[in-house]
Amino acid sequence: MDADQLIAEARDALAAAYAPYSEYQVGAALLTADGTVYTGCNIENANYSNSLHAEEVAVGTAVREGHREFTALAVTSAARDGVTPCGMCRQTLAEFCDADFDVHCDTEDGVRTYSLGTLLPDTISADTLDTEDSA
Repeated sequence: MDADQLIAEARDALAAAYAPYSEYQVGAALLTADGTVYTGCNIENANYSNSLHAEEVAVGTAVREGHREFTALAVTSAARDGVTPCGMCRQTLAEFCDADFDVHCDTEDGVRTYSLGTLLPDTISADTLDTEDSA
């Protein structure tokens, strides 16, 4: 699946977004290693910290279905402003994806693609945790 097709899936997910407070709808589409696509949309809550981001909804659904390997993510907003995943979503992606994982972002002028490593250098990972001292 190419970036344009994945962006189209993310755009379709926008229809389900629940964003009454920010009025900023976001859709995401996550491509698994076996070619399955999982979509997500943002789901806001009056207590903003309880809101769910489109990317984490897509990742959570895919993981719940048993997927742990992902090929690419597309993210879009109703504004088509080139939105990228926030830091929390980047860290969630880094739990399952390598630095060369493609993140496709929807803009008015087309698709802009980043690597996850560019968006989140020096990520926190299992390798960076000092588990010996915590035992």
